[in-house]
Amino acid sequence: MGLTLLNFGIKFPKMDMSLHQVLSSAVLRILRPLARVLLAHGMAYGAFAELARRAFADEGFLLVKRGGKRATVSGVSALTGMTRKEISRLRESDVDMNVATGQRYNRAIRVISGWLCDAEFLDEAGRPATLTMDGPTASFAALVRRYSGDIPSAAMLDTLAASNNVLVEAGCVTLVERAYIPMATPTDKINILGTDVAELVYAIGHNLEAEPEARFFQRKVSNTSVSAAATAQFRALSNRKSQELLEEYNAWLTQNQVDDDQEESETLRYVAVGIYYIELPEQEHLL
Repeated sequence: MGLTLLNFGIKFPKMDMSLHQVLSSAVLRILRPLARVLLAHGMAYGAFAELARRAFADEGFLLVKRGGKRATVSGVSALTGMTRKEISRLRESDVDMNVATGQRYNRAIRVISGWLCDAEFLDEAGRPATLTMDGPTASFAALVRRYSGDIPSAAMLDTLAASNNVLVEAGCVTLVERAYIPMATPTDKINILGTDVAELVYAIGHNLEAEPEARFFQRKVSNTSVSAAATAQFRALSNRKSQELLEEYNAWLTQNQVDDDQEESETLRYVAVGIYYIELPEQEHLL
């Protein structure tokens, strides 16, 4: 049984009540911590509702296009439950997604990754070398030119210094923290919400529909009965092990990335592996 949208010729299954209840419960568990973040940063419900409408409209058009059909305003209106006038308005509007913030975040990670893996910027023991500020090779400026695109080295130095990743002394730069976590700029911190959470939800959504052999790896370990005294030890253990694993993945990806002069002849893919830690009082357990 299915509901046929004549505009598309695509059948979408009816949602039975048990599935509706489970999906509603899952959405609520996603939205509650999100609402906590939004309220803490001054976003009212009206602004969130407008973004939700925009997301439904955008995904409605993409869903139909992926099915090989021509997406129309009327068809997407029927699919989403929004009026044709609303769909047209949303399609014509432009939302600033703060691309610059995302680029700064991604390029800071690329610079640190290059510092960890590129032999030119390692010392004799294979550790990230202390770099001079300027110079054509083996300098911080050279590192930034190679891995950050067009971001000036001074701007990248400010970004990494603000997040406590580097120490600058006597005209030299030392990498002191390998994991880039924005510290000083609220917009950089918030940008992680829009990238990392979106990637996790995308991976889970993909796995709901994909055949077993095509599913992405997505697992976690958890325990609801760990003593409060032991959590600090486990957090330190998980931080250390996770950082080691991510650096191993990063080294492999760096070795297999395509150089700029090869990009036109290669089919490129974005890949990512994320690890997270969470600790909650038992009464706040997100079940």
